Amino acid sequence: MKPRNMRRTALTAALAGCISASVLGAELAPLPEPKFNKVQAELGRYFFFDERMSGDAALSCATCHDPQKGWGDGLPLSRGYPASEYFRNSPTILNAGFKKRFMWDGRLDGADVGTLVRDMITEAHTMNADGRLVQERVKQVPEYVEMWQTAVKKGDDPNGMRIFNIIGEFVKSVVSINAPIDRFLKGEQSALNGTQREGYELFKGKANCVSCHNGPIGSDGMLHRIGVPENPDITAEPLRHITMLRHYSTSGMPNYMNTHVDVGSYAITKDPKDKGKFATPSLRDLKYTAPYMHNGMFKTLDEVVEFYSRGGGAGSELKPLNLSDSEKRALAAFLESLSGDPVIVEKPKLPAYQVRTFGKN
Repeated sequence: MKPRNMRRTALTAALAGCISASVLGAELAPLPEPKFNKVQAELGRYFFFDERMSGDAALSCATCHDPQKGWGDGLPLSRGYPASEYFRNSPTILNAGFKKRFMWDGRLDGADVGTLVRDMITEAHTMNADGRLVQERVKQVPEYVEMWQTAVKKGDDPNGMRIFNIIGEFVKSVVSINAPIDRFLKGEQSALNGTQREGYELFKGKANCVSCHNGPIGSDGMLHRIGVPENPDITAEPLRHITMLRHYSTSGMPNYMNTHVDVGSYAITKDPKDKGKFATPSLRDLKYTAPYMHNGMFKTLDEVVEFYSRGGGAGSELKPLNLSDSEKRALAAFLESLSGDPVIVEKPKLPAYQVRTFGKN
């Protein structure tokens, strides 16, 4: 593992590169075909829904990323591992394979989905499992061992990091389908109605949403400060506040015990300019992913549009848009065109543990 200061430097450099790329010719783009290993993704589907991936064998990845809830959990703030509560919203994993950075503070490289999975499974406040424990559990399921040797290599034993990578292959397979915006961007003008087309012109023009919400998933992969109000539950509920402070402590953030707000990327970079900055979320499938923002403070898309029209909150980098009521409605209607059909994947029937023959472990 890289020393913390090296990781911080790598993050800063990566985000600087995103800045230079995002300001030139920013446009929305059709969603490309996902690239993933189909055989491994099928095994990853089993692991994704299997509660044995968590420390207490009671949580699965799908607990906080439920296909029936837009691949999030539908809550303003995630629940976290039993006996703890989390301090940020659980984002959808839809189209995660196209992200430039992962996590609300941008601390993980979007090219490495396996590491994202590893962090969620092993982090004490999410699934709290040791990779060595997970691999031994997998070895106790004959069907998994057989599937593993088909998906990975004949004669190969399941091991922790590769398990995380295989779940990552499944995550990369979860993509939006049949969104009107994709058909429109490919030339089908009738895919958007008149109000939505008006909203698209606002999106590109007066509102200038496209400066940050661009590319195939409507995100520049960057971190921005827009002044979203603090969620009062983070300080009102001690378990959430403890989780936030522990995150600051393990990230090496100075003076963390005197901090009572979510500082965002600053906890990772330690650069004061990054206080209150959070990753630009995807605009895909917004119809299914409420509540919105890193702390779930907005219940509806109309609230989000109103917030941006005002120019955000305290310390925001945004300028007021002063949209009329009809412009707000048109912009919201356009944003809904980025939602396709519900992406539903059923939980498979999970195979049971079997006693292994002594000496054949």
